[in-house]
Amino acid sequence: MSRTSPIRTLLRRAGLPAAVLIAVSFFGYNAVLGPTGILAARDFQAELAQKNVEFAALDKKRATLKNRVDLLDPRRGADPDMVEELVRKQLNVARPDEVIIPLKK
Repeated sequence: MSRTSPIRTLLRRAGLPAAVLIAVSFFGYNAVLGPTGILAARDFQAELAQKNVEFAALDKKRATLKNRVDLLDPRRGADPDMVEELVRKQLNVARPDEVIIPLKK
Protein backbone atom coordinates (compact mmCIF):
# COMPACT_ATOMS: atom_id res chain seq x y z
CA MET A 1 0.00 0.00 0.00
CA SER A 2 1.31 3.39 -0.91
CA ARG A 3 1.19 6.08 1.62
CA THR A 4 0.10 9.58 0.53
CA SER A 5 2.11 12.58 1.51
CA PRO A 6 0.63 14.86 4.21
CA ILE A 7 1.29 17.88 1.96
CA ARG A 8 -0.74 16.33 -0.81
CA THR A 9 -3.57 15.58 1.60
CA LEU A 10 -3.48 19.16 2.90
CA LEU A 11 -3.61 20.58 -0.65
CA ARG A 12 -6.57 18.38 -1.50
CA ARG A 13 -8.49 19.47 1.59
CA ALA A 14 -7.61 23.18 1.68
CA GLY A 15 -6.79 23.95 -1.97
CA LEU A 16 -10.27 24.82 -3.22
CA PRO A 17 -11.31 26.85 -0.15
CA ALA A 18 -8.02 28.76 -0.29
CA ALA A 19 -8.50 29.56 -4.00
CA VAL A 20 -12.07 30.74 -3.32
CA LEU A 21 -10.87 32.87 -0.39
CA ILE A 22 -8.18 34.48 -2.57
CA ALA A 23 -10.68 35.21 -5.36
CA VAL A 24 -13.24 36.71 -2.94
CA SER A 25 -10.52 38.82 -1.31
CA PHE A 26 -9.34 40.10 -4.69
CA PHE A 27 -12.81 41.15 -5.80
CA GLY A 28 -13.65 42.60 -2.39
CA TYR A 29 -10.48 44.70 -2.40
CA ASN A 30 -11.23 46.02 -5.89
CA ALA A 31 -14.84 46.76 -4.94
CA VAL A 32 -13.72 49.02 -2.09
CA LEU A 33 -10.25 50.32 -2.95
CA GLY A 34 -9.96 49.68 -6.68
CA PRO A 35 -9.97 52.27 -9.48
CA THR A 36 -13.77 52.12 -9.77
CA GLY A 37 -14.49 51.17 -6.17
CA ILE A 38 -16.55 52.80 -3.46
CA LEU A 39 -13.79 55.19 -2.37
CA ALA A 40 -13.12 56.25 -5.96
CA ALA A 41 -16.83 57.00 -6.42
CA ARG A 42 -16.49 59.97 -4.05
CA ASP A 43 -13.71 61.38 -6.18
CA PHE A 44 -15.84 60.87 -9.28
CA GLN A 45 -18.72 62.78 -7.69
CA ALA A 46 -16.46 65.71 -6.78
CA GLU A 47 -14.98 65.76 -10.28
CA LEU A 48 -18.47 65.62 -11.80
CA ALA A 49 -19.57 68.64 -9.74
CA GLN A 50 -16.49 70.57 -10.88
CA LYS A 51 -17.11 69.67 -14.53
CA ASN A 52 -20.75 70.77 -14.22
CA VAL A 53 -19.59 74.18 -12.98
CA GLU A 54 -17.16 74.43 -15.91
CA PHE A 55 -19.92 73.37 -18.31
CA ALA A 56 -22.28 76.03 -16.97
CA ALA A 57 -19.62 78.73 -17.47
CA LEU A 58 -18.88 77.52 -21.00
CA ASP A 59 -22.58 77.30 -21.80
CA LYS A 60 -23.05 80.90 -20.67
CA LYS A 61 -20.10 81.99 -22.83
CA ARG A 62 -21.53 80.04 -25.78
CA ALA A 63 -24.88 81.79 -25.38
CA THR A 64 -23.12 85.18 -25.39
CA LEU A 65 -21.21 84.31 -28.56
CA LYS A 66 -24.37 82.98 -30.21
CA ASN A 67 -26.11 86.27 -29.47
CA ARG A 68 -23.26 88.21 -31.11
CA VAL A 69 -23.39 85.93 -34.16
CA ASP A 70 -27.17 86.38 -34.39
CA LEU A 71 -26.70 90.16 -34.30
CA LEU A 72 -24.39 89.89 -37.33
CA ASP A 73 -26.65 87.56 -39.33
CA PRO A 74 -26.97 89.12 -42.82
CA ARG A 75 -30.31 87.37 -43.53
CA ARG A 76 -32.05 89.15 -40.67
CA GLY A 77 -30.19 92.38 -41.15
CA ALA A 78 -27.02 92.95 -39.22
CA ASP A 79 -27.14 95.23 -36.21
CA PRO A 80 -25.45 98.47 -37.34
CA ASP A 81 -23.92 99.17 -33.94
CA MET A 82 -22.31 95.72 -33.78
CA VAL A 83 -21.02 96.05 -37.34
CA GLU A 84 -19.53 99.47 -36.62
CA GLU A 85 -17.90 98.21 -33.44
CA LEU A 86 -16.27 95.27 -35.21
CA VAL A 87 -15.14 97.36 -38.18
CA ARG A 88 -13.56 99.97 -35.93
CA LYS A 89 -11.71 97.27 -33.99
CA GLN A 90 -10.50 95.54 -37.16
CA LEU A 91 -9.32 98.77 -38.75
CA ASN A 92 -7.73 99.84 -35.48
CA VAL A 93 -9.51 103.21 -35.39
CA ALA A 94 -11.29 102.71 -32.06
CA ARG A 95 -9.66 104.13 -28.97
CA PRO A 96 -10.04 102.59 -25.51
CA ASP A 97 -11.55 105.79 -24.07
CA GLU A 98 -14.12 106.07 -26.87
CA VAL A 99 -17.80 105.70 -26.03
CA ILE A 100 -20.23 104.76 -28.80
CA ILE A 101 -23.74 106.12 -28.33
CA PRO A 102 -26.36 104.34 -30.44
CA LEU A 103 -28.87 106.42 -32.38
CA LYS A 104 -32.48 106.21 -31.29
CA LYS A 105 -34.92 105.38 -34.03
